[in-house]
Amino acid sequence: MSTIIRNPILRGFNPDPSVVRVGDDYFIATSTFEWFPGVQIHHSRDLVNWRLLTRPLRRASQLNMLGNPDSCGVWARISRTPMAASISSTRT
Repeated sequence: MSTIIRNPILRGFNPDPSVVRVGDDYFIATSTFEWFPGVQIHHSRDLVNWRLLTRPLRRASQLNMLGNPDSCGVWARISRTPMAASISSTRT
């Protein structure tokens, strides 16, 4: 039996998805550019159903964009080793 995955898998504004698999878990980090809180990380076990896990840049000091021109914000990228391990360990 096959499952049909319908696009978009994440509704709304979720550009530049970066996906990593850790065991049976999948994580997507999406860019937020100049928007606060910065970067969104979603979790799934089946690539169909996703839930927002965290927004790691939650303090203004982590995302001070004052003086930067438009489009010079934060782009999402999931590290294939240390970050994936830390994301996995914080999952509920």
